[in-house]
Amino acid sequence: MGALRRIALALVIIGALNWGLIAFFQFDLVASLFGGQDAFMSRVVYALVAIGGLICLGLLFKPDEEIVETRSRTSAPAYTEFGEEPDFTKERKLSDKDEQ
Repeated sequence: MGALRRIALALVIIGALNWGLIAFFQFDLVASLFGGQDAFMSRVVYALVAIGGLICLGLLFKPDEEIVETRSRTSAPAYTEFGEEPDFTKERKLSDKDEQ
């Protein structure tokens, strides 16, 4: 994950925490820190959170790297040449002789 996406994710988390404070306690932390909802700095923070959300929107549709890696490793079946199966009867006969 690149630095831009990490910053965007941090901004989205800040926005989510602010919305949680608004929902549970009717307290807007950004507005109280920067002088109200109409203050220039509050609007800048709100805009940065919105841009961060748009950047993180791409993460929603990004395939999971672990799943893609697992599929590429197991995509080729382990068949023997010409579909022949190994002969395990020889090994069984040898193990029977070892037990006696």
